[in-house]
Amino acid sequence: MTSLSRPVNLILTTLEGVPGKEIIEHYGLVQGSTIRAKHVGKDIMAGFKNIVGGELKGYTELLQEARKESVERMVKQAQLLGANAVVNVRFATSSVAPGAAELFAYGTAVKVQ
Repeated sequence: MTSLSRPVNLILTTLEGVPGKEIIEHYGLVQGSTIRAKHVGKDIMAGFKNIVGGELKGYTELLQEARKESVERMVKQAQLLGANAVVNVRFATSSVAPGAAELFAYGTAVKVQ
């Protein structure tokens, strides 16, 4: 397993294809998303950090968890379709409520050889 908790035989790439491999089947769009809310304690600490400067580690961790979860959901959907790769992987975010945001991962599920 890799850091994204996916089998090593499932390829993820932001490219339109997988270098050195031929796409032999398209399965279409696959996606995964998660909605995360801010934590009041982290907001207070972020406010202090804004005064002195530096990385907002609580928010960094929140985004890393959200990215991981949305990618895992996208990969699961691709595997259910029989894909062994997802190409054109992209991320998007949107605000869905005050203090809550969605992280959305999407790409095209394909079979390569």
